[in-house]
Amino acid sequence: MTAPDVHGDVRDRPPVTERRLHPVTPLRRAWAPVAVLIGWALHDPDQAQRQLTRLTTTHLLIGLAVLIPAAALYGFLTWWFTHFAVTGGELRIRTGLLFRRTAHIRLERIQAIDVTQPLLARVAGVAKLRLDVIGTDKKDELAFLGAGEARALRAELLARAAGFAPETAHEVGEAPSREMLRVPPGVLAVSLLLTGATWGWLLVAAVVVPLLWTATHSLWTVLAASVPLFGAAGASSVGRFVAEYDWTLGESPDGLRIDHGLLDRAHETVPPGRVQTVRLVEPLLWRRRGWVRVELDVAGSSNSLLLPVAPRELAESVVARVLPGVSVPPREALSRPPRRARWCVPLWWRGYGLAVTDAVFATRHGLLRRSLSLVPHAKVQSVRLAQGPWQRARGVADVHVDTGANKSVTARLRDATEAAALLRSQAERSRTGRRDARPDRWMT
Repeated sequence: MTAPDVHGDVRDRPPVTERRLHPVTPLRRAWAPVAVLIGWALHDPDQAQRQLTRLTTTHLLIGLAVLIPAAALYGFLTWWFTHFAVTGGELRIRTGLLFRRTAHIRLERIQAIDVTQPLLARVAGVAKLRLDVIGTDKKDELAFLGAGEARALRAELLARAAGFAPETAHEVGEAPSREMLRVPPGVLAVSLLLTGATWGWLLVAAVVVPLLWTATHSLWTVLAASVPLFGAAGASSVGRFVAEYDWTLGESPDGLRIDHGLLDRAHETVPPGRVQTVRLVEPLLWRRRGWVRVELDVAGSSNSLLLPVAPRELAESVVARVLPGVSVPPREALSRPPRRARWCVPLWWRGYGLAVTDAVFATRHGLLRRSLSLVPHAKVQSVRLAQGPWQRARGVADVHVDTGANKSVTARLRDATEAAALLRSQAERSRTGRRDARPDRWMT
C-alpha cells in the first residue's frame, strides 16, 4: 500500500483569497488612541485638569502634531493587518498588529448575520457585518465593508451554511423577501408615550430634583442627579423611537427580515428554527387599543425584538410564522393559580396564568404589564419543580421550563399536585416534540 501524496492533495485544493476591509476603516480605528486619552482623563479628572492647566499653546500644538499622525498610523496599520477569507467550510478572520489573532468561524454554526449601518457609515456607503455564532457570547463582526459587498457576502455565507456548493454559493444571491408589515411612525410615537417607563422616570425626576435642591442648594449636585434621570426618560422614549423607526418585517426563505432605524439602519434576520421563546407584552395603557409588543429569545443570537408595537391579531399571525403550528392561547384558556396562592404573593397572584396545548407551553405574569410567554415543546431542554417553605405550607409550587437560549419560563404558584403532574407530562411532551421536530436549516 502506498502512502497518499500529501503535497499533491494540498496543490489540488482551490486557493484561498484573502480580502481586506473597506479603505475608510482606518478612519474609524484611528480614534482608539484618542479614546485612551479620554478614558485616562475621565478616570482621574483632577490630575487631567492639572496637566491641562500647565499646557502652553506651543505644547498643545506639538501634542496635536504627534497625536494626529500617530492615530492615523495606528488606524492604517490595524486595517492593513486585518484580512478575511471564505473557505469551503469556514469564515476566517485574521487581526492584530502586535498580537496576531485568527478566528475560524464554522459556517454551519452561524445562526444569524446582520447588516448594520451607523449614520456616518450610511454617508460613506459602507456597512458592518455582524455574525451570531453558536457558543459565543458576543458577535464577531467585519467593519467596515462596502454596502453592496456586505450584502453579497452575507448572501454567500448563508448559501454555504444552507449546503450550497462553494463554487455556486456566490451565485445564489440574497433570498427574495416579501414585506409582511411596517410600523407607522405615528403609531410608534403614540405607543412610546403610552409606555409607563418614560413617565415613571419623569415622575422620579420631578420628586428627586426639588428635594435635592432644598437639601443641598448645590447646582452641581442637582445636575449630577437629574441628568441620568432625564437621560433614562429620553432613552425609553426618544432613544427607542430613533432605534425602532420605520420598523419593517419581511418574510424570506432564510428567516424573518427586520429593517429599522432612523439614524443607524439595521438589517437583521431571525433565523428559522432557532426561536426558543416568544413573548407578547401588553402595557396597561396599550390594552384599550389592542396593541402588543412581540419579543423573542433566540438561541445563539442577541436579537430580542420582533415587533415594537402591533395590533394583537396581526401579532398573533406573525407568531404563527415564527413558530409554525403554534397558536396563541386565548385569555380564557389561561388558568389562574388556586386562591390560597394569594397568601404567597398578595394581589399579584391574579396576573399569573398557565395553558398547555399540544404544541406550546404558555405562561402569563404581570398585572400592569402583562407578558405571555410561549415555548414550543420541542424547544424545552429541561423541566424543574421548585417549592419554598411558604409554598409548601400553602400547597403550591413553581414549574420552570428551561430553553436552549439559556432562559427559563415559569408557571408560578400552581397547585402542588398539578405541578407534579405537569413536571412529568411536560418532560414527555418535550421528548416527543424534539423527536418529531424538523431539522433547523437555512433556506429550506
